[in-house]
Amino acid sequence: MNPKSHSRTTLAPLRLAVAGLDLRLILEVDVTALTWSHECIVGVQAMDDQHGILMDTLNELRRVLIHGTSRREISLQLERLIDLTQMHFQSEEQLLQQQGFPGASEHRTAHQALLARLYSALEHVNREEVVQFSTLLAFLPAWYIEHVEQLDQPYGIWLNEHGVY
Repeated sequence: MNPKSHSRTTLAPLRLAVAGLDLRLILEVDVTALTWSHECIVGVQAMDDQHGILMDTLNELRRVLIHGTSRREISLQLERLIDLTQMHFQSEEQLLQQQGFPGASEHRTAHQALLARLYSALEHVNREEVVQFSTLLAFLPAWYIEHVEQLDQPYGIWLNEHGVY
């Protein structure tokens, strides 16, 4: 992960009462805001555009969690992230399949694992269970950067070599 492409905010633990619920947000980790940089570029315009939208959506979820809000707003932000992530993954997987990219199966597996984790978080929020958002806040940006650098950039190079930009 390139620290030049990210800003960090360290938060103290906080407790938030929402609609009579004691929602514990233990934010003991550095919370990373994603910022667009050269390191984020895959080299396929449609995918780069979608990555930018996902980055903005992740940052909005981060903002909602940090500043405290209702479970309904958290649920809406998670649903938005899931919807946009699914659309991006479908688009990306379709492109990789159509072009015959050799790592398409590995890519799909990584996508499925992330979606399962997002759906689990949403389920916990909707059931009004205590949710460790600090874990999610630490995981999502790290997953995003690692995924782009280790899986997406290689397909970008491969697709560019095959005339897809």
